[in-house]
Amino acid sequence: MYTFMVGAILFACLFGGAMLGMVLGAVLLEHYQSADSKDAITLSTAIVATLSALALGLLVASAKTSFDTADTQLRTAVARTVLLDPVLVHYGPQAQDDRVQLRRMVEAELKQSWGEGRTGHANPDADRANAGIETVQDELRALTPQTEAQRWLLARALQVGGGVAEAHWLMFARNEAGFPRPFLTILETWLVMLFFNFGLLALCNATVLTIIFLCSLSVASAVFLIVDMQRRFYGFVQVSGASLRDALGQIGR
Repeated sequence: MYTFMVGAILFACLFGGAMLGMVLGAVLLEHYQSADSKDAITLSTAIVATLSALALGLLVASAKTSFDTADTQLRTAVARTVLLDPVLVHYGPQAQDDRVQLRRMVEAELKQSWGEGRTGHANPDADRANAGIETVQDELRALTPQTEAQRWLLARALQVGGGVAEAHWLMFARNEAGFPRPFLTILETWLVMLFFNFGLLALCNATVLTIIFLCSLSVASAVFLIVDMQRRFYGFVQVSGASLRDALGQIGR
């Protein structure tokens, strides 16, 4: 909802700014619309347009990098979780409860984060809710190895479990970082100024209005996608939970 609100407000500001420019352009005295005045407006608009294009490009690259990093972190955590299961199998029957808990952890992650059986969308509180790997680690520490092999396997299980916990909390920390709102506010101000200048120099007819409407919608959609991709686990464009579903078919069997 937040990202849709950002996109809708920006679209309204862009299109409204262009309309205000058209109204103001229609009432300005003729000498304010001279060739020299229009050249000055065009030059200043070009500067702001260049800055806005550079900022949008950087934000798109940053959002894509952040999204890909989160996807990689999730896959890494899932791979370590799948690796932990056979270690527990080799440890022996004493670790059976830990395997069951590990499977429940993956099921809870799917249900809480990706809404399995409900909406199919992630839950913004999922990162806070799911700390199942810590329960698995507590149970592992309670084991008493009887042989040298079990001691090695227990140390390996704790090491892998620590990697899963680290990846989980790292994803949580990156998700909390969010998007720098002051930067977004400045960028939106630049864009509104651009569309105001477009309206100031444009003729008011159906063709121009249609083009400005479509351009406003396109720019607002671009900003919407940038902000949405920052909400990696519960946005409109979100990291897939397919790797967790694949892991569920291998763990605890």
